[in-house]
Amino acid sequence: MSDQTRDHGGNLDWAKTRYGGSDWIDLSTGINRVPYPVPALSAAAFGALPTKAAMTQVLAAASQAYGTSAPMVALAGAQAAIQMVPLLRSAGLARVVSPTYNEHAATLRVCGWRVEEVAGLEGLAGADLAIVVNPNNPDGRHWPRVDLLALLGKVGLLVVDESFADPLPCESVAADAGREGLLVLRSFGKFYGLAGLRLGFALGSEADVARLADLAGPWPVSGPALEVGITALADRDWALETRARLIGEAVRLDDICVKFGWQVLGGTPLFRLYETPDAQAAQNLLARAGLWSRIFPYSKSWIRLGLPGGEAEWARISAL
Repeated sequence: MSDQTRDHGGNLDWAKTRYGGSDWIDLSTGINRVPYPVPALSAAAFGALPTKAAMTQVLAAASQAYGTSAPMVALAGAQAAIQMVPLLRSAGLARVVSPTYNEHAATLRVCGWRVEEVAGLEGLAGADLAIVVNPNNPDGRHWPRVDLLALLGKVGLLVVDESFADPLPCESVAADAGREGLLVLRSFGKFYGLAGLRLGFALGSEADVARLADLAGPWPVSGPALEVGITALADRDWALETRARLIGEAVRLDDICVKFGWQVLGGTPLFRLYETPDAQAAQNLLARAGLWSRIFPYSKSWIRLGLPGGEAEWARISAL
């Protein structure tokens, strides 16, 4: 995967240009398509600079939601943290468990790191900086907490990207993030279905979190994102109901796609990965029905789908 370009899901404009049409359902990301209901927002959220009090509130809500007391900084999405991680240490050898979200390796290389992509945790030892996406994107692989923590002391800095961990939090290492040499990244937008808000968190040692806060500047998160985050992260009933729904609907999507002759390779409750005879042909099939999917430059057979967001969307894919 070393020659992989920085392509991403969510490129619906490209799909519309290639295939035409306007009635599209974007299943190319792992973003929950039944989003948290956005509460009424104050005029101050838009008209004034974000306050320290609001930042303190969103951090408290995130700490409760993630079950941690570790130092934490709020950022404009997990992507903002990914772009700053290479600056936490002097450039050296970085190892990334791959294939995975391509921004980790790409951003490290831009910042002068020598990047090696490895197949599993056993290949990370000896790295100055090690990256694990857990659960992994796009195949949903996950590693037990005990195995991740066993890497501390064997690598300089272990970064665990938990962007898709909200539906299945049992293996999260968020509660351990205060330990030296461990940094945990969390995404708000994927599970809560509000990626456009650009909200995420980095949890780690006091020194690493302080460095990220310095790099991010005085207003790293918008006022609207703070207000929504404070409310949504504290809504435990919604989170529990959404986890249960996503887990059930992941099985529902697998059942539909198996009927296409596709094999389930893995995934999470937010997205599913399938083996197909021809990924491009499978994407074309879906695109003709206005369903956008994700295929990968390093595989001619893998296709990834997010979960549809309502019965009308489920009917569209069921009718293929």
